[in-house]
Amino acid sequence: MVATGDEYFLTTARLGFRTWRTDDIDLAVALWGDPDVARFVFAGVPSRGAIEERLARERATQAEHGTQYWPIFLRAGGRHVGCCGLRPRQPERAVHEIGFHILPAFWRQGFAREAAGAVIAHAFDRLGASAIFAGHHPGNTASRDLLLAFGFRQTHEELYPPTGLVHPSYLLARPP
Repeated sequence: MVATGDEYFLTTARLGFRTWRTDDIDLAVALWGDPDVARFVFAGVPSRGAIEERLARERATQAEHGTQYWPIFLRAGGRHVGCCGLRPRQPERAVHEIGFHILPAFWRQGFAREAAGAVIAHAFDRLGASAIFAGHHPGNTASRDLLLAFGFRQTHEELYPPTGLVHPSYLLARPP
């Protein structure tokens, strides 16, 4: 499945962002069911049923809070690249949590950096975020390096139930 540019609410030079639809289950399975992606996000490869539940939660978060881990696509050709977006972390303080999951075919091409940069700007400029929280699988050094490059500061470690591991956790304060 490919996306068309008229669906995008946010774009970068190479990427377009839209919201998840109910008919996106095959895209979601291809992403979260990929073993190389799943090893950083879950304790194992999730079942189709678990991915359907994840997709439903993303859609519910969008309906309730106006954010989700939005699916991202190449603007040239519309191929699905992965997802990158926000979820509420501390809504009463306007703190959002950022996440990005990129399909392995698109690793090491700067897509996570490009997507995260757009989402960070969106959070601060359009959503009025006071700060952005992020965590990453302890073995995912690429995510750590990307967060540090954006100026995130490690604040603590916390248990991330989907992996069952303690993840390094970071915060990026709103620029002055």
